[in-house]
Amino acid sequence: MELLKIQQIIKYYGSRSNLTKAIDDISFSVDKGEFVAIMGASGSGKTTLLNCISTIDRPTSGSIFLDGEDITSLKGRQLNKFRREKLGFIFQDFNLLDTLTASENISLALSILKKPAEQIPPAVKTVAEQLGISDVLDKYPYQMSGGQKQRVASARAIITEPKLVLADEPTGALDSKSARQLLERFTYLNSELDTTIMMVTHDSFTASYASRVIFIKDGKLFHELSRGSDSRKQFFDKIIDVVALLGGDVSDAL
Repeated sequence: MELLKIQQIIKYYGSRSNLTKAIDDISFSVDKGEFVAIMGASGSGKTTLLNCISTIDRPTSGSIFLDGEDITSLKGRQLNKFRREKLGFIFQDFNLLDTLTASENISLALSILKKPAEQIPPAVKTVAEQLGISDVLDKYPYQMSGGQKQRVASARAIITEPKLVLADEPTGALDSKSARQLLERFTYLNSELDTTIMMVTHDSFTASYASRVIFIKDGKLFHELSRGSDSRKQFFDKIIDVVALLGGDVSDAL
């Protein structure tokens, strides 16, 4: 069942005399329950694409449909309601509130959805244990490492069990053990709760947890890989092969 449909998206930046086409006529769809990774070198347009899907940015032309609704036409309260109820966000700059503890930052997502107060503490405790951040729940963001802040931001996005989780380099600030914990939580959310995940990453290991990888080059779709029945190691090897074909500075795409 199709959940997300990207239809002929084009995105320009700059003035009329100095335009840059960040996204060049991209179209694809994502089924409900898929775990899709987007890869490409720096400047390829992958983060711009994610920003358009997340409604942080608007495409210059084209449409984006989620559950059959054209989200590029949403404004004001409709847009806020859509973000609050259907999307989970994990971005590179964490977006944690400095005046709240880790526990309060995570709880806020459920409070906004008006979940019963007695359900919130046990939910926070569970997700904190799964991501290895139980020891920082009473700390403020300035008291945490970058990796800890990223895991708190991830917990906040995951705890609401949204229809679509959008993640921009979610493992970028994590050590290998913490990255595995986060990716295994993504896998659980995807396989057990049927949540659709779209993740931008430079890291082939991270991408190998996805069921499909979309490669972007110069704002256009370059290639796609589906995991199918491959083991994660086999899928990882195939991803590495495509990354090599992307050319340029390969280290940017690993």
